[in-house]
Amino acid sequence: MKTCKEMAKMWNVTERTVTTFCKSGKIPGAVKKGKSWQIPDNAERPADGRISSGKYLKKPESKEKKPLPIGISDYVRAQSEYYYVDKTLLIKEFLDQKPLVSLFTRPRRFGKTLNMDMLRVFFEISEDDTSKYFKDKAIWKCDDVYRAHQGKYPVIFLTFKDVKFNSWSLTFAKISELLQEEFGRHMELYKSDQLETYELEYFKRILSGQANEVELSSSLQRLSKMLTKHYGKAPIIIIDEYDTPIQEGYSKRFYDEIIVFMRNFFSGAFKDNKNLSYGFLTGIFRIAQESIFSGLNNLTVNSVLDEDYDSFFGFTDSEVLDMLSYYEVLDKETELRDWYDGYLFGNKEIYNPWSVINYISKGCTPQAYWVNTGKNEILEDVLKEATEDIIEKLYALLQGERVIARIDQNVVYRSISEDPSNIYSLLLVAGYLKIPEKELQADGAYLCEVSIPNREIASVYKSEILSHLLQIGAITRSTANKIAESLYANDLKKLQNAIAEYMNKSISFYDAGAEGFYHGLVLGLIALVDNQYKIKSNRESGDGRYDISLIPREKKYPGIIMELKWKKGLDSKGLEVLAEEALVQINSKRYDLEMKEEGMEVIIKLGIGFSGKKVRMKMG
Repeated sequence: MKTCKEMAKMWNVTERTVTTFCKSGKIPGAVKKGKSWQIPDNAERPADGRISSGKYLKKPESKEKKPLPIGISDYVRAQSEYYYVDKTLLIKEFLDQKPLVSLFTRPRRFGKTLNMDMLRVFFEISEDDTSKYFKDKAIWKCDDVYRAHQGKYPVIFLTFKDVKFNSWSLTFAKISELLQEEFGRHMELYKSDQLETYELEYFKRILSGQANEVELSSSLQRLSKMLTKHYGKAPIIIIDEYDTPIQEGYSKRFYDEIIVFMRNFFSGAFKDNKNLSYGFLTGIFRIAQESIFSGLNNLTVNSVLDEDYDSFFGFTDSEVLDMLSYYEVLDKETELRDWYDGYLFGNKEIYNPWSVINYISKGCTPQAYWVNTGKNEILEDVLKEATEDIIEKLYALLQGERVIARIDQNVVYRSISEDPSNIYSLLLVAGYLKIPEKELQADGAYLCEVSIPNREIASVYKSEILSHLLQIGAITRSTANKIAESLYANDLKKLQNAIAEYMNKSISFYDAGAEGFYHGLVLGLIALVDNQYKIKSNRESGDGRYDISLIPREKKYPGIIMELKWKKGLDSKGLEVLAEEALVQINSKRYDLEMKEEGMEVIIKLGIGFSGKKVRMKMG
């Protein structure tokens, strides 16, 4: 028997690929002993269309490849016209557990809407035979007890993913429109002889858009009652992205209005509603503090920290390998993993599905696709409220380090200003962090080690930090361009002037003393030059510890060492002396030794003195 590492060398694939083959049952005779797989010596590599040269064995009669479902959330269309990753076993897992009301919290663009539409198509009563959309899927291979639920329930389905407006009046108008459409989907009630006259009159008011706020707030409760009377079976209620309008309310200052409405809206649907078979909600956050689900003791919450349903939102290893094989780009596995893998849902490692399908469809070009799906209000708020400790931890995260954080799954946007340490909880559930290690505390929170999942999210952080610095006036686009251009042209004089300009503008903003300026400076430098440089801070070199070191990723760029000194109340002459002292310290302590040992020929040494909002720089 051989290990995965040994077989990986023999088959010319990664160790992780072999592990995935074992997990998916593609290697006959492979057995798991403890945490490791044992593989028969004579095992053959599963057919994946790849040969060791990196070129592919194309089948002469291969059919045209299906397109990838970018932005497709219609299940029927996705599974018939596009490459579809089968998530129908979500139905089985749900029917095995049968919670009355389920809330799934996952980051945006992780397949929530498509999964909810899949549930709708599976469960909903229809004049058409909708079983045809599942007969070639995993759920249909399961026991008859699961198939017996197909097409047997009336379903109420709403998605709030596009309810993004600047005022409560516009938001209410959009919710009213969505309810009109959903009532319109159930026109069978309009002619039902099971309903009372007052119920039909209410139905007409919703359809005509004449219902007021109070009437709309009870619409789910009343529609579920009407459907139960008509069909003799209580409906399933599905609410997708329930918290999108709540997030907009927070950022656009109509938070109280949306919370009051949603509290009544969801209470009627899910709290003590006898006309409910099952309920499903999806969102990014669990909105607990506002008591939207107050008293809803039948709510089962499934978050990124829970093991249940861990493989149904996002792509797993085996699903990604199958996709890469189908599109004949298995040689891109390592690059794709570095950029878009790394999320941990429960104990399952997950890829960002939106980014994976964009990456493959764009000719396997690695870039930050997820950042283009919406505005990152969460990171904006983080940077607005960031304390020195948070800035320091963000800096460590951007350098690939892990930091310790307390994670409370019940926090929401408004808690950022009340307690900035809640930032890490928000960043986790929104998809900006992962938890390699966690320990449950007595109060239900977790003490965790957190880190950035992958290269894509690291680039999102950097672009948002740079955008924030530009927005608040810490730097200008012109200054950023000068630094980039001088590095590209290796123009040392222009680079010194650009850094001096950046320092002057930064110190005007980070005016909270030496440490506040220092951490803001480092964070800004990471955002500005990280593509060209690895940035280190407070590390040993020579006979001491330098403040900031910029180590070029390519030798065509110069190495840069910065030593910062700060004193109160200095005049121009005093600043000159202080900057000179900083420069002398770089030389006397031999801070450039690390760079010289790496073969760097051009090293810029910058002694920087600052006091108040004044700064001076000496170059050597």
